[in-house]
Amino acid sequence: MSAANPRSVRLLTVLTYARIALVPIVMVLIVLGDEVRFAYGIAAALFVVAALTDFVDGKLARKWGAVTSLGAFLDTTADKLLVTGVLIALVADDRASIWVATIIIGRELMIMGLRGLIAADGTVMKPSIWGKLKANVQFVAITLAIIRWPVDIGPLLLDEWAMLIAAGITVMSGIEYLSRFSHLLTASGRER
Repeated sequence: MSAANPRSVRLLTVLTYARIALVPIVMVLIVLGDEVRFAYGIAAALFVVAALTDFVDGKLARKWGAVTSLGAFLDTTADKLLVTGVLIALVADDRASIWVATIIIGRELMIMGLRGLIAADGTVMKPSIWGKLKANVQFVAITLAIIRWPVDIGPLLLDEWAMLIAAGITVMSGIEYLSRFSHLLTASGRER
């Protein structure tokens, strides 16, 4: 445990749980979409708030020295729930490609498994610049998909291009993590 005071840790935990609690609300608003006035706008605003809690949570945890293994696990889990849950709702509402969602969700599941394998070995999996870029681009792409401005850029809408970019960066991020920890993967494979 860090030297942070219990109030700091409690606030960070509340921020993480708030992000998790916003996931089903945003999903329901997206699915209700056209049936509820301003549903997409409210969903986008709540999604942005949830995404910002991720940024604030991480910044405050580092500033206060309140970085814990449990906190890092909950924070990562909350991020993955937010992204995957909202992507599923967007696919259900025909605002995101099932293929793009599969790439993004598949990478998230793969990295969760890799994180577990690495933790079992006693190694800490710190986020890379690719992981941080991936999260930010995903948040922007998902926000644009929720809002869905009718801006055509060639054959696709603005949010569709953003989703393709997010999928590409997601793949690059996954490759970076796999290559960084490939020595653990090959060692684990030999032991089985």
